[in-house]
Amino acid sequence: MDVIAAIATGAAPTAIGIVRVSGDGCLSLCDAVFRANSGRLLTDLSPRTMVLGDMLDTQGRVIDHGLAVTFPGPHSYTGEDSAEFHCHGSPVVLRELLSALFAAGARQAGPGEFTKRAFLNGHMDLTEAEAVVDLIDAETSAAARNAAAQLSGALRRDFQAVTDTLLDIATRFYAVVDYPDEDIPDIHPQEVDQALTAAGDTLGRLLATCGRGRVLKRGVATAIVGRPNAGKSSLLNALAGYERAIVTDIPGTTRDTVEESVVCGGVRLRLMDTAGIRETEDIVEKLGVERSRQALEQADLALAVVDGSAPLTDEDQEILRLAARCPRWILVLNKQDLNCGRGAIYCPDPSLPKPAAAVEVSALRGDVFSLERAVEKLFPQGDVPEGSILTNERQEHAARRAAEAVARAREALAAGFTPDAILTDVEEALDALGQLTGRTAREEIVSGIFSRFCVGK
Repeated sequence: MDVIAAIATGAAPTAIGIVRVSGDGCLSLCDAVFRANSGRLLTDLSPRTMVLGDMLDTQGRVIDHGLAVTFPGPHSYTGEDSAEFHCHGSPVVLRELLSALFAAGARQAGPGEFTKRAFLNGHMDLTEAEAVVDLIDAETSAAARNAAAQLSGALRRDFQAVTDTLLDIATRFYAVVDYPDEDIPDIHPQEVDQALTAAGDTLGRLLATCGRGRVLKRGVATAIVGRPNAGKSSLLNALAGYERAIVTDIPGTTRDTVEESVVCGGVRLRLMDTAGIRETEDIVEKLGVERSRQALEQADLALAVVDGSAPLTDEDQEILRLAARCPRWILVLNKQDLNCGRGAIYCPDPSLPKPAAAVEVSALRGDVFSLERAVEKLFPQGDVPEGSILTNERQEHAARRAAEAVARAREALAAGFTPDAILTDVEEALDALGQLTGRTAREEIVSGIFSRFCVGK
């Protein structure tokens, strides 16, 4: 493959910047842009050992002093000869070094091209490649741990176990179908059913993680609702850790939805602070109230904020009724700093579905610990092994298709169908698993996955 190069670190100035190079002949190409202090060429240096030297521009002038390291293939990330330059993170220096590499014969790497080469060279499957994206995008420690485990092959091993089981069944059935006159041991339906059951159980266990995978990947769409001046914006600011929304004593300050992504109780919440829900003649505020209702309809979680220092009003009761329509909702009794030890004064409508939790907070003082604990309990980490959580729709679709094919194969076996009928379903399950890991994935699937990557990875 031709030589590709890209800046592997961000565009902003940093202490350290990295330029990555990969492809056949890249090590000799890199000699044109790096001069080791020892005077030796990169091709003569010890692999995987940092070497101090000068970075050179297109005219051979020194632009920085830094380190270079080589990774001869196949023992590299991409499986081919690779090198990295670690220099000061000035965007100018990085661009000059990249230009020198282009002048020497490299070309700009496309998004995800380094990882795509690793996949094409058999160094990872598609689940591991997707884990690279998940690890880069991780916003919680749980998401990072799951992605790291998948990058190490945890999910691939789960699916490989199912694949091996189905291949064993298919091989035995093929022998019976293709060589009916040979003295082949009989197939025992009970053994085949046990194997299919084990495969189905594994796929079912993985599919049961999809909901949690969506939380890890995208977070929980969360609407903060309440009447004006209940403290919704103060709660958003307390969870975000800075003044994200304007807070005043004037009712109706928030006229539009304000969005922020925060980590609350180890769970990523995509917060939407909404306009206070009430009857109003103000045209702008009325539009904001309508958007609040729309946000509730789209939310997975509602935080219904009420003034916990005063009795519930009819407006509060109406808001609680709206919040209770969400899949999950938490009653947040705010302004506990004004209670003076009197406790919450509220009386929710007994006909409403019970909230997942009722917590007391003081958003003004940043005391939201009880809410964090409630969210943590509402979305528990559980006992699912890290790396065994399906985190995207492609994985879910392929695993579900395989599970349905395995279930049909069991039904055909129980009905006494001939081996070729059972084989049809087993082969469909194997095809689905092959597309999931990349063994039989179509080019458009592969291209779609790597197009989501950043340049340099």
